[in-house]
Amino acid sequence: MPEIIIVKNEAEAGEIYARCVADLIKSKPNAVLGLATGSSPLAAYQALAKVIDAEGIDVSQVQGFALDEYLGLPLDHPESYHSTINRTVTAPLGLDPAKVHVPGDALGGCPLEDGERIADAGAAYDAAIEAAGGIDVQILGIGTDGHVGFNEPGSSLASGTRVKTLVEQTRADNARFFDDDINQVPTHCITQGIGTIMRARHLVLLAFGKGKAEAIRQTCEGGISAFCPASALQMHPHATIIVDEAAASKLSHKDYYEYAYAHKPAWQGI
Repeated sequence: MPEIIIVKNEAEAGEIYARCVADLIKSKPNAVLGLATGSSPLAAYQALAKVIDAEGIDVSQVQGFALDEYLGLPLDHPESYHSTINRTVTAPLGLDPAKVHVPGDALGGCPLEDGERIADAGAAYDAAIEAAGGIDVQILGIGTDGHVGFNEPGSSLASGTRVKTLVEQTRADNARFFDDDINQVPTHCITQGIGTIMRARHLVLLAFGKGKAEAIRQTCEGGISAFCPASALQMHPHATIIVDEAAASKLSHKDYYEYAYAHKPAWQGI
């Protein structure tokens, strides 16, 4: 069962994540971070950037691996995840761009029909993560339907990095990044699978707002099912879910989670 932390706002969640990752980098300078895009992780990255700067933490050896990428967008498209990760993570944290990787980096702008180039990209990405020593801390967001990365409902809980078709709901959720025009949102992506994500040593999932409440209820207190991919976190030995009051509003055992965290020894961290 994941640890569930209920916070006042995104800033507080960001500070918890930042302290966790900053301490990791101090103890392991070549730490490997799993990176996510979307709105949920932004406050966490901003908080981490401030801690790195304030404490003079050396991040020159840190590696990063993104969760997913659209297929068919050039790497320099402002909404490609290659561009987004550079803009929101690599540059603010001062990471070495050569050490930050996105699935299918070599496929920028590659049309879906070019199957020969695409077919092996997923296995190659998983192999690169393994060669780096595996991911130490993977940050995650969650979709309103319980997806993580681009693992839509129905995705195998043992899946590796692979090409997926985006469902209409996810394309609609992401249309805000494409001038609110769903027709501009790609229909396919390459994403770390649930199996890949579950191999990270620590998972930190962030969720904010009432719109995420049902997905969080299913993730934390529902059955483990491919139709709520995030529910796989119940099987992870070290998973942390950080939510605000609105996202926690449908949890049946909310009082217990608050009590447990309030009485947790500080030395345990998250």
